[in-house]
Amino acid sequence: MNGFKLTAALCACLLLGTPAGAAPSQYKNFRVAVYVVVNATEALSDADEFAREYARVASQVKFDRVYIEVYRSHNFASDAQIEAVKSFFRAKGITVSGGVTLAAGGQGGQFGTFDYEKAQDRAECRKAVELAARHFDDIIMDDFFFYNSKSDADIKAKGKRSWTQYRLDTMRRVSRELVLGPAKAANPRVRMIIKYPNWYEHFQGLGYDLEKQSQMFAGIYAGTETRDPEITDQLLQQYESYEIVRYFGNIRPGGNGGGWVDTFSTRYADRYAEQLWDTLFAKAPEITLFSWGGLADAHAIEPGERPWKDQKTSFDWKAAMSSVPNAGWARVAGAALENVDPVIGLLGNPTGIASYKPYQSSSDEDFLQNYLGNIGLPVEMTPVYPVEARTVLLTENAKADPGIVAKIETSLRAGHNVVITSGLLRALQGNGIEDVVEWSVTGQFAAVRDFLNGYGAGNGTSLNDPGREAKAIVFPEIHFYTNDSWPIVRDVAGAKGYPLLLMNRYSNGIIYVLAVPQNIGDLYDLPTGALTQIKTYLQDGAAVRIDAPAHVSLFTYDNGTFVVESFRDTAMPVTISLEGSGRSLRNAMTGKPLVPVAEPETPRRQLQPSARTAFATMVPPHSWQVFRVVK
Repeated sequence: MNGFKLTAALCACLLLGTPAGAAPSQYKNFRVAVYVVVNATEALSDADEFAREYARVASQVKFDRVYIEVYRSHNFASDAQIEAVKSFFRAKGITVSGGVTLAAGGQGGQFGTFDYEKAQDRAECRKAVELAARHFDDIIMDDFFFYNSKSDADIKAKGKRSWTQYRLDTMRRVSRELVLGPAKAANPRVRMIIKYPNWYEHFQGLGYDLEKQSQMFAGIYAGTETRDPEITDQLLQQYESYEIVRYFGNIRPGGNGGGWVDTFSTRYADRYAEQLWDTLFAKAPEITLFSWGGLADAHAIEPGERPWKDQKTSFDWKAAMSSVPNAGWARVAGAALENVDPVIGLLGNPTGIASYKPYQSSSDEDFLQNYLGNIGLPVEMTPVYPVEARTVLLTENAKADPGIVAKIETSLRAGHNVVITSGLLRALQGNGIEDVVEWSVTGQFAAVRDFLNGYGAGNGTSLNDPGREAKAIVFPEIHFYTNDSWPIVRDVAGAKGYPLLLMNRYSNGIIYVLAVPQNIGDLYDLPTGALTQIKTYLQDGAAVRIDAPAHVSLFTYDNGTFVVESFRDTAMPVTISLEGSGRSLRNAMTGKPLVPVAEPETPRRQLQPSARTAFATMVPPHSWQVFRVVK
């Protein structure tokens, strides 16, 4: 396994084309790049402007590479400007690569793309790629290489196909004929890298193809910018900065070159740092900071809303920003990267609950894995069904696989556990799932406030948080036959109970259905006790689990290390549970051992209770801690 991982890392380096003889990274465990947009390329071609801006950026953050953009939204840098900027950066020992953004402006803040049915747009696309290829051997494409035009020409060309299929077909052809072909013709050594954005659930609807297109390019890159999870239009959850790197790595093993984070739409400086950390916790080999202009801005930035400002947290605003006059976003990045670099080398290969997301799939449960990651479940998404996984997690997106029921049955016969969501159960009704379990989603909903634990017949134990009135959460009703299936975590409304987590034995395995709230975000309002129960069953036999409220995440690795990260605004007690008795645990950064404690006990919470050792820690707000299992 370790040999394979080393080979994969080497392949990633080769695919991304780090030039031979490039200076060693200024960090021990990853490389850092800065993306220079075309207007900055033009400005930096002036030697005096370059000197001023370089001094500003380099004084705040160490970086190894720049991606010098030659085209964006009808603006071309000149050959002379490109060569001047290349020479300036090379003189500083910085590796230079190219960048191109195949965007066409837009209207009212909405993104505009090329219309690939128009000869003028096709010609401009080709011209931009050829310009970049003449100057660089390694070129990354910013994430506007999608297709949202619906002109009369597009409507005619689409014909009877769906918009999704038309755009997939078109962008595969465009990739070959207008990008890869012209680039190779202009420079036979060129390596084109396609950077995909963060909205991976919806790629296929705009022509991004993670199945075939991702294999056509020399490598891929992940947009890991999750920004603010509550006020931005996409509402991407913090865990995605980690999870998307893992998913893309499983789509293109050895060919996912890194993660890309910008400075936009954050209410406090720590949120920018968190995105950088989580990208690197996923073991991204490189991280790109977007963009040069924001990092070079001469104005100081404000810390934002930080009610935890007087606490010792993983991002130390005062220490970081006092070291540079008028410190800006570059210093936030520099401090965050310097802080996490020693940690990354301690971590092994990431692990997690195997979750199958087929190519080109989308559903009402889009991005659910990231919400589950935010309640403390480590998740490893894969585009291929994980036949060897001890536990398989399937959301509604798995309905895109016509053979999914047969695969579920195969896992159960092999003695594995399968967790399906209420959305997938609804989608599979009448499509074979009844041969495994006679469950159904009735179409009725209930708003519930009370949650109970209890495996088997008998009384339940309240899982509500003491002294806190639970929020009413709307769940779908799941019908089952009493004594055929068992609701092991229940919610109650009035005098009627509903399964939150339902189980049934089939052959040698166990199948569960997890009821997903009508609003997925309401997972965060589940009582801590209910979250702990869900983790107990979904992580049956896991080496490590955590008992904590929502917005505390767990990142696990194959060498006995793990990271606990809190996205909460206040310090949070966390109980860590290790498999086995008499275990020992240390803080990997300080070497300080943790003292075992009594694990929070809830009667009948496991099917086959096994010995575990518990430890307690206090995680400061917006901070992470790294641990190593000693024995």
